[in-house]
Amino acid sequence: MATQNAETKKQEKPTKEETKQKRAVRQEVNQLPTVDDKVKKLVSSMSLEEKVGQIMMVGFYGTEPSSSVTDMIENKHIGNIILFSRNMQSPKQVATLNNELQRLAQKQPYQLPFMIGVDQEGGDILRMQEKVSPIPSQQALGDVATAQQVYDVAKLNATELQAMGFNTNFAPVLDISDTDKRSFGSDAKKTYEYGKQVVKGLNDTNITGVVKHFPGNGRTNVDPHKDTSAVGANQQDLEGSDIYPFKQMINEVDPDDFFVLVTHVKYPAYDAKKPASLSPVIMQTLLRDKLGYKGIVVTDDLEMGAVNKYYTYKDMGKEALAAGADLLLVCHEYDHQLDVYNGIVEGIKSGEIPESRLNEAVTRVLTHKMKKLPTFTFVDESKANDIVGSAEHKNVIENILGK
Repeated sequence: MATQNAETKKQEKPTKEETKQKRAVRQEVNQLPTVDDKVKKLVSSMSLEEKVGQIMMVGFYGTEPSSSVTDMIENKHIGNIILFSRNMQSPKQVATLNNELQRLAQKQPYQLPFMIGVDQEGGDILRMQEKVSPIPSQQALGDVATAQQVYDVAKLNATELQAMGFNTNFAPVLDISDTDKRSFGSDAKKTYEYGKQVVKGLNDTNITGVVKHFPGNGRTNVDPHKDTSAVGANQQDLEGSDIYPFKQMINEVDPDDFFVLVTHVKYPAYDAKKPASLSPVIMQTLLRDKLGYKGIVVTDDLEMGAVNKYYTYKDMGKEALAAGADLLLVCHEYDHQLDVYNGIVEGIKSGEIPESRLNEAVTRVLTHKMKKLPTFTFVDESKANDIVGSAEHKNVIENILGK
């Protein structure tokens, strides 16, 4: 296996001459007048493998760039990173890590910034916990906060994320639930209104939000991390409740400001066989065609039990892309990331997936980068510890919660 990996590295790492040519293309792209022109030039210039790398977001272990993630970046052209608590010790360390990751991106031929994401929802779902402000759960905010206060908390959260070098937050949760702490509650209209404020608060501080888990996880009692489940509601009930917050977000909020993350739960009312994350009926017919969503569709982590118990990683990657996903999450293991990557490359080469579908996905990803991440941003590492978890931020939260 080690020999095979070494050969793969040798074959796929760009030569100095190739890098020089791609840098020239990047300079040409910078001079083009519109985002569409820039993206078309990049897509037409990229190799198949480079395009596949741009539609993946991967995680890794450790508090500095590991050999595995460096390999994925340099030899598999991975364009996006997600961090977890295992990567984070202090605000300054995270800022340093994210700067190091962006410097790695800057060294790659096309010099495209990484989307660097994190699940920083609030409550129990705070991947970065050391010294950050105690962001309340959505349930807690739904119980006591006004829409303006939800915005204030989201903006505060985004300020801390930005100080640590993040540009993407996998929040808010738009699931409808009375019992789940991750949800704003059972009122679909309120869930949308509060979710909209989270997206606005994040974007006003240059953090892109990710609304989840389409088409709504509120009715399931099985954790998709562990196994599959199915929601038995009919289309009318789902569209009148669970899907309502997503529909309103799509109708009323700029699609550049948020991604839609699709769950691994099954919805037999739409597709009796496939989980939502692998279903063209849900991602294309429902989300794109019926609801009119124009932005980036993200899978939930492909390493969750709801899918990895039933599909190989090579098949998951192919099926998710073919079904309509634009950005595929593989959050943990290097071997799984390689399988997803190789599966997509093989699927395109064999004709199993039309390259036009890959081009559509990478066009959305690159369009987002040209609009939201046009240049590299490196944060001031020395300021992170002062901004994150400041007394001012804690006071805002305490006042909202009435403490």
